[in-house]
Amino acid sequence: MKPRLQTSLGQQLVLTPQLRQAIRLLQLSGPELDAELAAAVESNPLLDWAEPGRVEAGSDATAASADPGQPDAGTPPGELEAWSGAGGGWSDEDGDPAERVAAVESLHEHLLWQLRLGPLGPRDLRIAEALVDAIDDDGYLREPLAGIAEGLGPELEVDEQALLPVLRELQRCDPPGVGARDLGECLAFQLDLMPEDTPARALALRIAREMLERVPRAGADGLATELRCTPDEAAEALALLRGLDPRPGAAFGGLPGDTYVTPDCVVWREQGTWRVALAGNHAARLTIHAGYAGMIGRASPGDAGYLRGHLQEARWLLKNLEQRGETLMRVVQCLVHEQSAFLEFGDQALRPLTLREVATRLGLHESTVSRAVARKHVRTPRGTMPLRAFFASGIGIAGGGEASSTAIQAMIRRLVEAEDPRKPLSDARLAAALEASGIPVARRTVAKYREAMNIPSSQDRVRLA
Repeated sequence: MKPRLQTSLGQQLVLTPQLRQAIRLLQLSGPELDAELAAAVESNPLLDWAEPGRVEAGSDATAASADPGQPDAGTPPGELEAWSGAGGGWSDEDGDPAERVAAVESLHEHLLWQLRLGPLGPRDLRIAEALVDAIDDDGYLREPLAGIAEGLGPELEVDEQALLPVLRELQRCDPPGVGARDLGECLAFQLDLMPEDTPARALALRIAREMLERVPRAGADGLATELRCTPDEAAEALALLRGLDPRPGAAFGGLPGDTYVTPDCVVWREQGTWRVALAGNHAARLTIHAGYAGMIGRASPGDAGYLRGHLQEARWLLKNLEQRGETLMRVVQCLVHEQSAFLEFGDQALRPLTLREVATRLGLHESTVSRAVARKHVRTPRGTMPLRAFFASGIGIAGGGEASSTAIQAMIRRLVEAEDPRKPLSDARLAAALEASGIPVARRTVAKYREAMNIPSSQDRVRLA
């Protein structure tokens, strides 16, 4: 074998720095884009901030009813310059102030604040922190004490008996009922805080501690027989129980780490037409610094070369920002066009839609659509939601066509909400009800959707009659 030179023809995709930047900008969320632009202005003297252009709703904003498959998607000339790729078409001040939510105290923070004000020493406070970490969003302690004790080692060598005094302190905290391990204990804690002369309190405590699971089947008459009281007294005790809170932790802001999002786009209905605008609630529009740009012709060769290089980078960034806004606008228009029924009627009207379908309609690659919707949110008349909520897989239905998995979940939720609380619908009965509506779904599929929505099984959904 001898070394030799050989030529060949071939094709290879090369990602230029401009293309890499365009891809990175497209997948950034609004706050991430803010940080990217701030870093760019800091490092490039040819870039400067400018007041964002304002697009009034209903004037320059694009009608989503225009065919999103066309290249311009109905965008009026010059409209994207008013937005800039970073946004600018909608000010967050125009929206509901409730969507600009400050950090809310979580249940965990509320509990730890109370425990740290109490009589617990350093060792017991460490145990208390472990117990609080195990509290779920509803305020229940679902994890076994033995597992919590094991998790404290080797820092603390304790058994579950050592946890009980600290748990009792936790269970005295606000909200009443927090730290309970089941519904009966939760209700009993709340009853314990009531004055002893509260009517029917003693009977309600007996029911909560001894026979709560029998309430749906026995009813007031059956309980009266077991408790050796009158039906009216049993009914009064049940009424007292129904007035308690079965989810004491639900009123708080959730677990630490919850984040609040601001929309990247805004969708609204005007004169029967769905309209779309990019939100301009974060990044101001960038512009070329006129002073430094004017110095290029007067500067020395070395300085002129430095300034020209940064000028070219600034122009690339502005072009890629414009392209980002254009792509995001086209994708959102397509989603609104395809899912207008979802916006109008809710989850039950969400039709199956995939990234491939949107990419084909817009003449884009699937990865481009995926980056465009990643970590992006849209404000709609139904609230602020992630753009990924507009996509759903499909299941074949009777008579042809498909129903989205989200729509089927919405139907399951509606069936559960309308069920008799004393006789909850089993997964098999839910499947039969869906099949009667023309949606043949297996029982195991219903169970999977029910669990995905955090809906308990029929046995666990039995409520007080």
